Amino acid sequence: MDSKAQLLDVMQQVGEKLWLVAATEELVVAEKVLGADLAYPLFFKKAFKGLNKLVDYVLIDTPPAPSSPLTVAALTASTKVFVPTSPEVFSFDGVTSLLELVAKVQDSYNPELEVGGVFLTKYSPTYRRGLHHAFVKKMRERFGSLVMTTTIRENVAIPEAQVQRQSLQQTAAGSNALIDYTALTKEILSRQ
Repeated sequence: MDSKAQLLDVMQQVGEKLWLVAATEELVVAEKVLGADLAYPLFFKKAFKGLNKLVDYVLIDTPPAPSSPLTVAALTASTKVFVPTSPEVFSFDGVTSLLELVAKVQDSYNPELEVGGVFLTKYSPTYRRGLHHAFVKKMRERFGSLVMTTTIRENVAIPEAQVQRQSLQQTAAGSNALIDYTALTKEILSRQ
């Protein structure tokens, strides 16, 4: 939020051709300040100016809350949005709300924005959870081809990597989590 800081000043290289701008505790305060600024929807769009000469893709991970200024700003700067969800009733409602927000952002700020897909987390078609399968069926009926084929299975490797603040490649190279996220990346790229 420091007006003198540039995005390039806060990017940290975390791998070969991979940079990260990590969220900090100040993000909660910054989001409140951002929401009070009339130009907040353009926050990321301005920050990313000229970045396309250095990187191929920018991933923005925001809260799914439709009332979040960060989410609105991220959607305003994006070309595609991919929505993670779990097969549960509140998640289904959340996807519906987020897709309504996407339509509003398309109408007001970013007509080029597209929904790239919705992918399921903490789910596998092989799990013995009838209720989860029922919600997945409901999602496919409601959202059709937006529901992606790749699913992310529950895996302890994910929270372990988060605790260690390292990538799955570093902490669990052979894990199902890394296999699933690699497959998801390929599916996302195929939807470009």
